[in-house]
Amino acid sequence: MKSIQYESKIYIQRKIVSACSFAASFFILLSLFGSVFADPIQPAHHISNQNRLVGSYLARVGNCIGCHTARGGDLFAGGREMHTSFGIFITPNITPDKETGIGNWDKSDFWRALHQGESRNGRMLYPVFPYPQYTKITRKDSDAIFDYLMSLKPIVNENAPSRVFFPYNLEPLLYIWRKLYFKKGVFKPDLSKSKEWNRGAYLVEGLGHCNSCHSSRNLLGASQKTKHIGKKMTGMGWYAPSLISRLEAGSRGLEINEIIELLTSGISKNAVASGHMATVIRQSLQFMLPQDIRAIAIYLKYIGRENSDVASAESFPVLSKKVRSQLSEGGKIYTKYCEGCHQSSGRGIPGIYPPLAGNRSVTMSSPLNTILSVMHGGFPPTTIGNPRPYGMPPFQQIFHDKEIALVVSYIRNAWGNHSSLVTEIDIERSRNSNRD
Repeated sequence: MKSIQYESKIYIQRKIVSACSFAASFFILLSLFGSVFADPIQPAHHISNQNRLVGSYLARVGNCIGCHTARGGDLFAGGREMHTSFGIFITPNITPDKETGIGNWDKSDFWRALHQGESRNGRMLYPVFPYPQYTKITRKDSDAIFDYLMSLKPIVNENAPSRVFFPYNLEPLLYIWRKLYFKKGVFKPDLSKSKEWNRGAYLVEGLGHCNSCHSSRNLLGASQKTKHIGKKMTGMGWYAPSLISRLEAGSRGLEINEIIELLTSGISKNAVASGHMATVIRQSLQFMLPQDIRAIAIYLKYIGRENSDVASAESFPVLSKKVRSQLSEGGKIYTKYCEGCHQSSGRGIPGIYPPLAGNRSVTMSSPLNTILSVMHGGFPPTTIGNPRPYGMPPFQQIFHDKEIALVVSYIRNAWGNHSSLVTEIDIERSRNSNRD
């Protein structure tokens, strides 16, 4: 009890410090948007400083750095490998270097890439570059992003060509794909909805390209008609949960401020961001203007309410004596290794150790993220609102696959949780998930 009281005091102190830090940092960030990614050179005379600053912010919102920067590489110089079912795509250099970057491009070339999915020379781009979402970006925003990129220091970086598997490397197939699944068009506001709602829709469906990760795809890699229904992220291991299902990451039952807190700090009273979502929050969402993040929260809550019938509550059979015995074995593992942080009640310590009881990321249909968290551990994103996050240690060197399966099955069915059991085969598949 003393430990909990002590850690609770720490939590309160952290919140006070974080609030002060956020207030100070916010105004600093507003003045530094033009240099948050890299050391910019003096913008060319034809680039207005205002447009450059706006473009810096929009590039942050779109998380351009996330794909166009290799691990340990120069910012925006490309070279990151994107592993997909269709091949390994190498992201291009988008600094203003004339030989290896986009220094010879103009605004119309850049707009063509975002809006039409075509390179400067007219070559059709593969949709691993999310132009099916970027097509919704306005020309004004496209020009601002281009101005910002042109203000950066040119980086010489000749990236290797992408390796597209046969037959997907045949250009006629890409042409057919575009005819079937790509519909270009700038975002059109819904006049029956509020200005905030439309801004949120523009950011989620367009610039933020959330659908790229959070929607399942058919065999040809095209997003399904029902958007934001969740999918396993091929080549990345993690599962991107549904944004519309109340059983996963749907925001229907959440307060707007709770959604905002999770999207900007990476933690809330009932959830913690992990995996690639933590990266998005760290690199992008935490820096968004309050009015924009609120607009996103409003839109996410709306689509969760609008599609509340997509996933009804699942029912599970009464557990057999054998299964209950297996879960009790998982409970013993939990008591020994997990209870110290997440508590015997499964409620954790608010703001420090996330709850497992009633946590939808634990009980959603796919156990993948929970398995990976147990195996690899990790930290929530380091953010202005949560500058010193508490982490989880990895257990893959301590637990055998059977033990991981037992403890994950336990936490998915304890404290009122109800979800499917996990097997050793699931653990093995999770180990190989990055190679799928």
